[in-house]
Amino acid sequence: MREGAELTFEREEPLSSSKLAELYERHVGAAMGLSYLLTGNQQQAEDLVQEAFVRCVGRFRHLRVPDAFESYLRRTIVNLHTSGLRRKRLERAWLARQAGRAVIAAPGPDVADRADLWIELRKLPPRQRAALVLRYYEDLSEHDAAEALGVSPAALKSLVARGTAALRGEMKDVER
Repeated sequence: MREGAELTFEREEPLSSSKLAELYERHVGAAMGLSYLLTGNQQQAEDLVQEAFVRCVGRFRHLRVPDAFESYLRRTIVNLHTSGLRRKRLERAWLARQAGRAVIAAPGPDVADRADLWIELRKLPPRQRAALVLRYYEDLSEHDAAEALGVSPAALKSLVARGTAALRGEMKDVER
């Protein structure tokens, strides 16, 4: 398929394996980038993309705007990530109550060129990190990023401002 050409799918018929493969190939790169920045772990990012893709394709015939598949996929990735964070938080709280000890988080991957920035980005609260990733890595508009996070544009601006301020403060300390 030539670059820039649009895929069109009939909503009444199921996706053929070739159309499904084409849809996957078109969106997997951007989805993996977003997922990796949200999770910080290659395997988790791959699992998140696969789960999101399966959910979106399974509901493809029911999408209001099938041409907006990328937006649906992005929103599904963010929702799955947020749900996973909630589940982990509940599990940690339960384990802490059961064992009476702190849970130690697994170390993240080594990111060679931007290790300091990545370390500081991972310290941010998940919603601030997601807001920064959607705005600056995914280069979404404020409206689209707010929609992906399920917040108002004003709330997104606040999340981005707080996350940026926190990163600037921490990066000044790292540079010294």
